[in-house]
Amino acid sequence: MTGEAVDLRHALHRQPELAWQEEQTAATIRSRLDELGIGWRTCAATGTVGTLAADRPGRHIALRGDIDALPIHEESGVEWTSTRPGFMHACGHDGHTATLMAAAAWLKHHEGELPGPVSLLFQPAEEGGHGAKRMIEDGALEGVDAIFGWHNWPAIPYGKAVCPDGAVMAGNGSFEIEVKGQGGHSSQPEACRDPVLAGSAIVVALQQLVSRRLSPQYATVLSVTSFEAPSAVTVIPDSATLKGSFRLGNSGTRQPLSQLITEVAESTARAHGVECDVRIYPRYDATVNHPAEAAEYRQALVAELGDAVIDRELPLPIMASEDFSYYLNETPGAFALIGADDGNEHHHPCHSPMYDFNDRLIAPVAAVFARLAGAPVTR
Repeated sequence: MTGEAVDLRHALHRQPELAWQEEQTAATIRSRLDELGIGWRTCAATGTVGTLAADRPGRHIALRGDIDALPIHEESGVEWTSTRPGFMHACGHDGHTATLMAAAAWLKHHEGELPGPVSLLFQPAEEGGHGAKRMIEDGALEGVDAIFGWHNWPAIPYGKAVCPDGAVMAGNGSFEIEVKGQGGHSSQPEACRDPVLAGSAIVVALQQLVSRRLSPQYATVLSVTSFEAPSAVTVIPDSATLKGSFRLGNSGTRQPLSQLITEVAESTARAHGVECDVRIYPRYDATVNHPAEAAEYRQALVAELGDAVIDRELPLPIMASEDFSYYLNETPGAFALIGADDGNEHHHPCHSPMYDFNDRLIAPVAAVFARLAGAPVTR
């Protein structure tokens, strides 16, 4: 089963598709489910929900794998490199899908021994597309009592994992600030209202919010990542646009931080004689595990990977974000980060053009999923 899952992973890696465009990926998943004799239905357009042991009386478990890729040109050099220039599986969703399919094959083999129903959620559009939200709206969690998911993590050594009670990954959001001044000749700045100068002051002020306006007890990151003010070298432009993002260890910080971004930008703009429009775009909430399910997940990890698997030194939450948060806001469950770095070129971070998923993760994580579903597992 593992060999077939690795082959599937490599095939998916060669055919990366962006959020809400995963037509070929979905067709591959559905064809494989048909081969396994697992019933499925379309969910959220390019998503798929497979079902096992639907009539069993026990707890209904959902297992999730995400399927979308990223607009990044691959430079990994692997044999199964992307055949689509400018697109690649740079976050391991090909591996998550293959792992869920490996678990599906094992669970199908032991379907008669499952204590309760199992839903297999092959979810599109995790990368900023709110795919989990659409899956929920299309009924993916109907009847589900608990849900489990995971993400490979190159910054964690292979054989280690984190699955805490509480927040495992941060919430996030983005912002855009349009600074509107009055342009003119660069030799007469006093006759202008310079949006570049004002924008620069806004950048400096925003970067001090986390250290001076928010409590250090709340893990928060704010970064201004783009400053656009195109102009000729002798011309002060009329406007400038700033863009950036923030990460929140506690979703309750979202409103006060959004208010501070607006307050600081508008006040700084006024001090420089210009105006500004601030737009805040909420994205994902923090991914917060439910304690009982997190303990169950840790038990399965220990059973499969040994007593030393749980990394208790890694600072949490990780400041990256996941739309698995939507599921955990609706249903009890837990999410784990499982280490990928085995010293064999699997240290490249997610979203790097050099990244490639570590195939050694497929077998143990599929076995962890099988344990969570109540299937017998032979180590």
